[in-house]
Amino acid sequence: MFDLLISAAQLREGLAGPGWLVFDVRHDLADHAAGRRAYEAGHVPGAIYLDHELQLAAPKTGSNGRHPLPALADFAALMRAQGLRPGIQAVVYDAGNSMFAAHLWWMLRWLGHENVAVLDGGWQAWLAAGGAVETRVNTGSVTEAQALQDRGYGSAPAMPAVDAAAVLANLEAPAFTVVDARAANRYRGEVEPMDPVAGHIPGALNRPNSLNVESDGRFKPPAALRAEFEALLGGVSAADVVHQCGSGITACHNLFAMELAGLKGSRLYPGSWSEWCSDPGRPVARGAG
Repeated sequence: MFDLLISAAQLREGLAGPGWLVFDVRHDLADHAAGRRAYEAGHVPGAIYLDHELQLAAPKTGSNGRHPLPALADFAALMRAQGLRPGIQAVVYDAGNSMFAAHLWWMLRWLGHENVAVLDGGWQAWLAAGGAVETRVNTGSVTEAQALQDRGYGSAPAMPAVDAAAVLANLEAPAFTVVDARAANRYRGEVEPMDPVAGHIPGALNRPNSLNVESDGRFKPPAALRAEFEALLGGVSAADVVHQCGSGITACHNLFAMELAGLKGSRLYPGSWSEWCSDPGRPVARGAG
């Protein structure tokens, strides 16, 4: 079974047998309908489309970020409806550098599903490997999904996360190191295309998630990722790292890359910058550090 990365060749082989469930999460933050259009134009055979705006986020309140994490029970119900159950191999892909795929990977692990892998290189890798393309819209089966609920999925989070209150308290009594996955110019506060306030959480380190992949969108080798993260963290253990970004999506890309590098146990701040900056009482830093 796969719990981190899977190649296009391995996916093709796996789909020849039973027990696999593939999720297409292609998305464009500037055009929310683009992912659905891309899916309908062609996708991995059997893949089910999930929308990051409409299905994988809770309703926005104006103070809970751009992609609020849904209640665990609501997400469990969504995945039961797709046919997720214990023992199934889930695979997630997108058409970028796997940032949306890594986000759903984290959510599924948060739910308690261990066998979930990201398709390395995403949709482009599938096409390059000669993978078949399907245009039929697929929906999940719920006939076997009740087993997921019976096994207790969704009863308690299985991946650690922190909230804004914990991040704020950490400024006064440091207990963890925050790593910001946004591009360097956004981190420094020079530009801000998504949120009303520019800058970063005071004390946060910057690791643009784009550094985790090669030019073809495949992840760098684990040894290279480990060396880069260790150089950034300067001796801080993985368990003492909290990841954030603009809205909790690309933060999962850094968390996934650390897991791939063998640096396991870091945490996510799901609300991230979009939640943090919604409260003018929370401090904002600008510049390189």
